[in-house]
Parts: sequence; C-alpha cells; structure tokens
Amino acid sequence: MNLPEFPQGTNVVGVGIDQIEVSRIRQSIDRHGENFLAKVFTKKEQAFCMERTDSAPCLAARFAAKEAMSKALGTGIGKEFGWLDMEVGKKKSGQPVAKFSEHGKSALAQREASSALISISHLNEIASAVVVLIK
Repeated sequence: MNLPEFPQGTNVVGVGIDQIEVSRIRQSIDRHGENFLAKVFTKKEQAFCMERTDSAPCLAARFAAKEAMSKALGTGIGKEFGWLDMEVGKKKSGQPVAKFSEHGKSALAQREASSALISISHLNEIASAVVVLIK
C-alpha cells in the first residue's frame, strides 16, 4: 500500500476514515454472539455499549474507529494491528479517546506517531469515525 506524502514539518502522519451500516454489526452479533464481541471489542467497550437500550450503534461506531485507525496506520486489520490493539474510551468531557495495547503502541511507533485524535458518530443506521495520527 502506498501511503500519501505529508509535507515536511507537519505533525500529521496519518489520516483514516470509515463508515459502517449498524445493521452489519447487529447481524454479526446475532450470528456469532459472544465470539464476535470478544474478537473485536475489549471488555470495557462491550460493557459501555451494552448499557444502552440498543448497543449496536455504539458498537458500530467503535468498529468504524478501529477500521479508521488501521487505515491511518496503513496496515489494515491483521497481524500488524488487530481489533483489540485499540480501545475507544471516553474523557470526562465525553470526547472519545484511543487507548492502545502494547502491540498497538508499537504500530503507532512504526508510523512515527505519538498520539491519535479520533472522532466517532452514529445515527440509527450508519456509524462513522475519523482518525488523525500526530507526531
């Protein structure tokens, strides 16, 4: 995969975006249940989303964030960066925050990124996320 060139001196070293239909997440939960949830989401993400009346939009937004992160890293989801290498948390202000496993931190370092800014959003049927990697 050829990554885009960023101008010299910039602090941005990667950008990723993703959208997913909430129905796809709902179908995966219906078909694969706990196996799907454990493969893609951390226990904290699951607990946070399961508190909602409809957990699927919340989970879909986190799924999109992980996909967007893999695009910003230029790795896709796989050996270099897996589903559980990032957790979407929340600051007291409500702002989403990316938390990384040791393997996830290594993927950031490979891209020469020191942090990631994320934004997530969802409607009833579509969830979206944007990630900006900062040096």
